Amino acid sequence: MLGRASVVAFLVLVAPAAAMARDNRAQEPNPDWLHKIESGEVALEAHTDPSGRGGQVRAMIDIAAPPETVWAAILDCDRAARMTPSVKSCRVLSRDAGDRVELREHVVKWSFLLPALHSTSRLTLEPYRRITFRCEAGDIKDCEGQWLLEPREGGKATRVTYENRATAPFGLPNGVTTMAMRRDVPAALRALRRESVAAAR
Repeated sequence: MLGRASVVAFLVLVAPAAAMARDNRAQEPNPDWLHKIESGEVALEAHTDPSGRGGQVRAMIDIAAPPETVWAAILDCDRAARMTPSVKSCRVLSRDAGDRVELREHVVKWSFLLPALHSTSRLTLEPYRRITFRCEAGDIKDCEGQWLLEPREGGKATRVTYENRATAPFGLPNGVTTMAMRRDVPAALRALRRESVAAAR
């Protein structure tokens, strides 16, 4: 969810928010994940939030582009719709003087059976290594997550970790949120890789 963060607005962490805030490093991938990402695949786990409040997702991908290039792609609202089909619009509402905190509005449509979802989220930016986000208003009133960017190959490549926890909107079953995460997050990460690699050429 990607633009100065698109996928971001809607889908982090397979751990409590307080723990996430203390740790800006990605967990080391296990052997299965390492095999997947080194083979060019997206490693992903998504499941229902143990608290029963929605879904959680964690995913990882390697991208053959510098962190600065990947960062720019994640935070480019103009690319949001083509990078994530469920994202219909992305708009920056405000930005602080130091360009470190942004308020963004996203419109997302998960299914033709559901109405469009509106969400306002606050992004905190730590240039070229971490973006955290938290939903503040809209149809999804409770979500939090982060993007972590780890330079690889002397800064010529980037390992991207995406994590998110989000509640199910409109009282829908938690499985609906998890299903949307399983579908949308890998697609968004592949699109992020495509856009980043093209921009790095």
